[in-house]
Amino acid sequence: MKNFTRLFVILLAAVLMSGCSSLDKMKKNSNLVNYEITPKVLETHAGIVAAKVTATYPEKYFDKNTTLKITPVLSYEGGETAFDELLFAQGEKVLANNKSVAWTGGTVNWSGDVNYIPEMKVSEFLLRIVAERKGKTLEFDPIKLADGVIATSTLAEYHAMPISLKDNYQRIVPEQKMADILYAINRSDIRSSELKAADLQALKDYVALVMQNERMEVKGVVNSSYASPDGPLTLNEKLAEQRGKAAEKYLQKEYGKMPELKELFSAQTTAEDWDGFKALVQESSMADKELILRVLSMYQDPVVREQEIKNMATAYESLAQDILPLLRRSKLVVDVNLIGLNDEEILSAIKSDPSTLSLEQMLYAATLTEDPAEMLKYYTLAAEKDPKCFRAWNNIGWAQLQMGKADEALVALEKAKALKNDDVVKNNMGFAALLKGDLKAAAEYFNSMSAATPESRFGLGTIAIHDGNYDQAVNLLGETPTMNLALAQLLKGDVNKAKATMDAVKPCKCGAPSYLKAVIAARQDNKDGVLNALREAIGYNSDWKNYAMTDLEFAKYFTDEAFIALTK
Repeated sequence: MKNFTRLFVILLAAVLMSGCSSLDKMKKNSNLVNYEITPKVLETHAGIVAAKVTATYPEKYFDKNTTLKITPVLSYEGGETAFDELLFAQGEKVLANNKSVAWTGGTVNWSGDVNYIPEMKVSEFLLRIVAERKGKTLEFDPIKLADGVIATSTLAEYHAMPISLKDNYQRIVPEQKMADILYAINRSDIRSSELKAADLQALKDYVALVMQNERMEVKGVVNSSYASPDGPLTLNEKLAEQRGKAAEKYLQKEYGKMPELKELFSAQTTAEDWDGFKALVQESSMADKELILRVLSMYQDPVVREQEIKNMATAYESLAQDILPLLRRSKLVVDVNLIGLNDEEILSAIKSDPSTLSLEQMLYAATLTEDPAEMLKYYTLAAEKDPKCFRAWNNIGWAQLQMGKADEALVALEKAKALKNDDVVKNNMGFAALLKGDLKAAAEYFNSMSAATPESRFGLGTIAIHDGNYDQAVNLLGETPTMNLALAQLLKGDVNKAKATMDAVKPCKCGAPSYLKAVIAARQDNKDGVLNALREAIGYNSDWKNYAMTDLEFAKYFTDEAFIALTK
């Protein structure tokens, strides 16, 4: 019995040693496995880091009773993230639903992705392998396949491009005051009754007001004299001329002592006032109005017109009584410019006593400063003056977006939208959502507009970059050179187009455009371009120094003395 027991223990140990030796052998020879990873350097697109791995096992490597559990991970300072998709490979005799690898060798494929976080920018792609054979497990040494992660796609600018609504303030507003002197048929003398007419007296009072008001400026005094379109043309020409002289005499008597007016006098005559005739007929309610208007449209010869109208006896009686007398006249027109507050006066008023300003003046005041906080203050005053002015609420949101206050902007823009469902308001709400990181809501706002604007297309193009749709982004961003357009072109592989675009983009104090120029130069293997652009970016914002130091876009320069000196 003792001998039997000793034999059983020896056999059991042999079996166990055989299992362990198989796992140890696979671990020891793990360097014989060939791994191919795509891409060689990991990148993030659409917020995802994706990779593919092909593992090729040599002959006599894979134990027939062993299963390998392979966990791809991204390891970075402070932690690591495992890919959800694990890889299982098993020997020929393992009864499980995994990829089987023969004793003679074989290949298994794996693909997976993880959500990108900034810490992954400096990371390693590792395979963590655990071998299992008949209940025994053995952990292999981690296998590094790649560095990561190139995060150039995250350089997209998520800044707002809101639209403000214009004010209607006009500093110079033209105004006219008119009066008519009516004449008897075939006469050119001014009747005393006409001199006492209400419109002539109102004109005199208006001129007196203008002369006393510094904010009213006379631009001209026009005397237009007419004859009605009845009777011989030669007679009407003479009548129009004589009536013009009579009106001129009147103007000289009333206003000739005012040099500032006298030098602005001008005169013109019209022998037969067919335009005035047509206008009065159109405004009338006479029975034959349409018939008379048809004659005017059919005949251009004034003699024929007059004869055709006189043939309509009843109509002509009405014309002779109600229309023609009003055309025997001299029309006196005083053209005046109403001069509003200048820029300095408006700014002074809105700072000292805003109540003295109109709504339009308040909206205009905000355009006289480049300080978003001042703009916000003035637009708020405008909204207080007229809470139903959707332009004021929109512009409050616009100013807050300029200040990066997306939440506050949305409150104001919601009020504007409630007053008027306007495309400009939707555009601005889209950018508020974009700044908040709610890309779905931003896209909905932009797409709900009845007509796209360059601004909304920029917003949608930026979202397309985030989603990894670079062709779509290029189409949406159009022809206007922007950093986002250059980035989309670069990410879709058009390096030369990206460079041409960035050459037309002005630098920014944030340094981002300059940094993208450096990335483009690196992809073109242009060392001088890299160094010059990085120097410019760091000059604007020193944070780019540390970012560049670990950016794998510049991996080939990590040991370059000039690069080291620039980023240390």
